[in-house]
Amino acid sequence: MNQDLLSGGNSSRRSRGPGGPAVRGNASSTARAPQQAAEEGDEDEHMNRVVEEEEQLQQRPEASQVDGEREQPWAPTESGASNGPRGDEDGEDDEDGPPNEVNGGAKGAQWMWGAQQRRPRGQPLGDEEEEEEEEEEEEEEENNNSGSHQEEEEEEEEEAEERTEAGEGPGREEEEREDGEEEEEDEDEEEMDQDSDDFEHSAESGREEEEEEEEDEEGEKEEGLRSPSLRNNVSAPNNHLDSGCTHQSSSNKKMKRKLDHGPEVRSFPSGKKPCKGPEYPSPTGIVPCPATPTTFGHIRTANCQGQQRRRITSIQPPTGFQEWLRTFQSWTGPEKLLALDELIDSCEPTQVKHMMQVIEPQFQRDFISLLPKELALYVLSFLEPKDLLQAAQTCRYWRVLAEDNLLWREKCREEGIDEPLPLKKRKIVKPGFTHSPWKSAYIRQHRIDTNWRRGDLKSPKVLKGHDDHVITCLQFCGNRIVSGSDDNTLKVWSAITGKCLRTLVGHTGGVWSSQMRDNIIISGSTDRTLKVWNAETGECIHTLYGHTSTVRCMHLHEKRVVSGSRDATLRVWDIETGQCLHVLMGHVAAVRCVQYDGRRVVSGAYDFMVKVWDPETETCLHTLQGHTNRVYSLQFDGIHVVSGSLDTSIRVWDVETGNCIHTLTGHQSLTSGMELKDNILVSGNADSTVKIWDIKTGQCLQTLQGPHKHQSAVTCLQFNKNFVITSSDDGTVKLWDLKTGEFIRNLVTLESGGSGGVVWRIRASNTKLVCAVGSRNGTEETKLLVLDFDVDMK
Repeated sequence: MNQDLLSGGNSSRRSRGPGGPAVRGNASSTARAPQQAAEEGDEDEHMNRVVEEEEQLQQRPEASQVDGEREQPWAPTESGASNGPRGDEDGEDDEDGPPNEVNGGAKGAQWMWGAQQRRPRGQPLGDEEEEEEEEEEEEEEENNNSGSHQEEEEEEEEEAEERTEAGEGPGREEEEREDGEEEEEDEDEEEMDQDSDDFEHSAESGREEEEEEEEDEEGEKEEGLRSPSLRNNVSAPNNHLDSGCTHQSSSNKKMKRKLDHGPEVRSFPSGKKPCKGPEYPSPTGIVPCPATPTTFGHIRTANCQGQQRRRITSIQPPTGFQEWLRTFQSWTGPEKLLALDELIDSCEPTQVKHMMQVIEPQFQRDFISLLPKELALYVLSFLEPKDLLQAAQTCRYWRVLAEDNLLWREKCREEGIDEPLPLKKRKIVKPGFTHSPWKSAYIRQHRIDTNWRRGDLKSPKVLKGHDDHVITCLQFCGNRIVSGSDDNTLKVWSAITGKCLRTLVGHTGGVWSSQMRDNIIISGSTDRTLKVWNAETGECIHTLYGHTSTVRCMHLHEKRVVSGSRDATLRVWDIETGQCLHVLMGHVAAVRCVQYDGRRVVSGAYDFMVKVWDPETETCLHTLQGHTNRVYSLQFDGIHVVSGSLDTSIRVWDVETGNCIHTLTGHQSLTSGMELKDNILVSGNADSTVKIWDIKTGQCLQTLQGPHKHQSAVTCLQFNKNFVITSSDDGTVKLWDLKTGEFIRNLVTLESGGSGGVVWRIRASNTKLVCAVGSRNGTEETKLLVLDFDVDMK
């Protein structure tokens, strides 16, 4: 955002000094100094010429008559182009007379509206009276100008002497004070820039906008110089009659602006209340302003900005200036627009720039600062977080608003961030200013996401164990990793140090399923038992007997776990007491997958059936029939049941009615793994593809394939709001964009991939990825790989 634009632009406007060029903005550079000096020299020469001409006028009455005739009004031609000033009736221009300049620049076409209006109203003055009045006015102007210049020179000399006598003491104190303020502002800006730099796209777009603005400014300057009237005025400022002829000859080629024939008077919204009183002084001091602002000057005064702009005081108003203004005010709206069009075409670039600097601030409103804080925060709540970070760099007040903790809490909740980030002690930027912990949490999460996408892949921690056995199940919670193997053991690892904390020994058969919550680990084995372990001590709390075959699957919810076995039954256990609470019988083949939400149990089996159970009454509520082969995977969100089968289809069921809502087709083989969140389903298949579905509509949103797709069966997957992580028998772990389905990069690539190396299981947290890898032919050692994508918030 343009800070000058939002802050009103007043700080970037400076008036010129006496005898200097037109008003400059902050963008002025030292390169314009020679031009300024040239303009000042031209003005001095012009003043000398005026004095000499006054003496000649006193000696030659004829010259004054010619000048009087030159002040006659001129009118546009039929085509609308300006004809330039007319001399006598023959239309011949008087080239002897000096050009009349206002504000250090050419008048251009010289709109002598005052004279034009006076002539029809009364009889023309006699030649002698005109000469006497002109001589008196020119003498007054000469005296005023010479007096003002002498006073200015004396004041400058006195100031220089005072500075010399005073030395550098006070100046040094002022400089030190200013330096201190600048340092504080720089520190604030560095802190705001640090936040905004995290959003690289925002920063790049901001730089592009600045470059475009600079190019636009340069383009405007070049266009201004290419304009015939402006180029003539710049190249020949003293030859006004020739430039007027050029303007006349090229006027037919110029594109004229469209005139607005709307209301004669437009009201400009000021955003502030007008000053009190029926009338208040006009900015120019010519006419009183009404209580209700109707003109631009009235609005500026009503906004209390009339005194903020230093007016041009280096010269006195020319003769007939006030009458010229009154004449302009008496015209209709279209007539004023026509006059302004011609006047702008007759101005030099510096004069146009001066007009822009006066007008633009009136249309620049920091509406956020004008609103009550509650409304301002409500408006800011519609911005994206990256835009909020940019808005914080606009000004100090916006910085305070954009740091609001409740505002960032809502942004974090939208992104699924549940906890604020505890802040370390930081230097106080300003009394009463506090950093938002929720904002810091959001920025941290953004950096983490960036690390996942394109951060450097550091060497992973390697956790070796289980010898050459297969890792059959993997759990990851907090900083603790639990791996189960067909070597009859489970191992507990530290995700931070990579050390094996303890080995859980007790099963007499391979461990094929496990669940973990906090410090409790539950495992199921081919020895037909479940065991409950204390992860801190490694102690076996309970051994749960009851199944008559391998415990192949389980699901833990709070204090209860439901287990499925190859004996075709399901059992509900209390993990605190170790008791079997319920037995669910109805399947006629091995139970392969189970889901439990605390109210309903859903199971899938090799009998092609999906069953919905009420565990409290041990009754089967629905038998979901439709699959034509074994059911290998299930997802349940309390409303929908999603089942994946060896028949290549995925079915979506209504848990209350038992009806099949959608049949999702597209895979070519066994759907080995699925995950469901907020109606978005991601399925991995043995056909090496991954698909993203909307279970509400039954549409396939994305298929993760292409030149970077897996080359073998997908073994495991996991996804969040941004990414999909998939593993495969080809020895790779890939990262995909959830929304676009685009491949981002490979997170793990085994050297033995394609020749036996396999990634069996993956588990990911917000900042870490754990992969269980090995091989079936001894080409890859069995181990766990831990990749860390966390960031250090200094």
